[in-house]
Amino acid sequence: MIDDIGEVALAPGSEALAELVRAAGWRIGGALAEVRLVDARVEMRGIALEDGAASAARAALLALVQDEPAALAAYDEGATHVCVGPVTGAALYTALRFAGRHARRLRGTARMRRAGEAGSAAERFVAALAEDEEASVAVIAMTRFDSVNAAYGRVAGDRLLREAAGRIVAALPTAAVIERDDGARFVIALQESPQAALGRIAAIEAALGRRFALGQEEASIGARIGVAHRVRGEAPDALVRRAREALGDALVGEGAGVRTAPDPAVSGGLGLAADLHRAIDRNEIDILFQPQVTLADGRIVGVEALARWEHPMHGILGANTLFTAADRAGLGLALSEHIQRLALTRAAAWRGALARLRVAVNVTAADLARSDFAGHFLSLVQRSGIEPARVTAEVTESGFVTDLAIAAERLSQLRGAGLRIAIDDFGTGYSSLAYLKALPLDYLKIDRSLTQDIAGGARARVVVRGIIAIAAGLGLRTIAEGVEDKTERDLLATEGCDLYQGFLCAGPLDERALGLLVEGNDA
Repeated sequence: MIDDIGEVALAPGSEALAELVRAAGWRIGGALAEVRLVDARVEMRGIALEDGAASAARAALLALVQDEPAALAAYDEGATHVCVGPVTGAALYTALRFAGRHARRLRGTARMRRAGEAGSAAERFVAALAEDEEASVAVIAMTRFDSVNAAYGRVAGDRLLREAAGRIVAALPTAAVIERDDGARFVIALQESPQAALGRIAAIEAALGRRFALGQEEASIGARIGVAHRVRGEAPDALVRRAREALGDALVGEGAGVRTAPDPAVSGGLGLAADLHRAIDRNEIDILFQPQVTLADGRIVGVEALARWEHPMHGILGANTLFTAADRAGLGLALSEHIQRLALTRAAAWRGALARLRVAVNVTAADLARSDFAGHFLSLVQRSGIEPARVTAEVTESGFVTDLAIAAERLSQLRGAGLRIAIDDFGTGYSSLAYLKALPLDYLKIDRSLTQDIAGGARARVVVRGIIAIAAGLGLRTIAEGVEDKTERDLLATEGCDLYQGFLCAGPLDERALGLLVEGNDA
């Protein structure tokens, strides 16, 4: 694995930080440094001045700022990373480490080593995680690579593999490793939920499907990918082995180029995958609806559709558990489509007070990665009979959509047909601001962790106020998630938030209970 230590270029006015940088183990460098460091605690102007140089060098741009509002401003000026508050050696070391990893991803040089060595990087990465932390491993095989070697020679083949590695690295999160395997193969390990990991894998598959430049020529190759999601107590080598077995299925099978290894418990006889498959076929997975309420006048104007499955052995399973099981069984897309179709069909049939409500349905990163996503989703809307103007496609940020340009194009097709677009759980991930810049959005949903902290102190209120201000400046409406008491509601209203959902109004409801609530709300 490439060391996390590198070079730092100090922006004009930041020279006094040289000793702290050296104390963190980094070297002072020049134009080719991985990180450009700006002391923006007094003056923000230096960030914009360094932005062009950082972009040209494919370097990270790290800004030191005083507080959270300044951090938001720094990102707006072009910073890729920030270090907030007093600059200690430990804080700077951590910030430089993550900024350096970002730069190496941009340059296609992140964390490369051979798999199969004793204690390979993927195994060591998984072993270092806590037992309850989620992780996934994927083994990626480049297809038709031998024909490239035969036609263009080994030098061109090696160059193609380096380019392929760069494309893979560009789709990885910060918490990930990549290593070269035997032949034209790579192994990656990443610390994310199964749903988010599959979004990354879909983006990698699409990236490797694009043509590669070989001098004056171009070559088209593909990829087959085997994926395994970690289960509690699973040994790292067993996780890698399951990913390799899934790749074997992908190489010999037809159809989808990505195969997901079944959960060891499923393959051992639990049968949850088979149960889930039958539940989808028999329409046993139900939908509940959680109201969305305007803060200005307390009216219920919309709902979010949430899945629920009452399993005969395991009891009631919510959406998170459902999607985790579905992804491990290779049924993620099927489950997502089932929930979308059911929610749209139910809402289309509403009469009376319910007929005016908007309905938000979740769209995952794996959904967006489908080349036919827009046409397929609009077909579901049309067949359900619901008015497109009542539908919101809610993109889950936990999906970590990596190819924002393609996602923006596909979501724009939905907006062009009259649908609205929302981003879920805003404020919890590294990509939040990138989403706002790139995606065609109508609603921004503030994550419950921020909502529930708003009554706890001034700093939390400043963060929420900043998010609401950014949304308002972009013409977006804000929806606060997880509102549980009147204090939170009143503070959000004071800060200018538009809507809320949470147990203060109601939890997820069936259609009968929802109808009674809305009728009482309208009275």
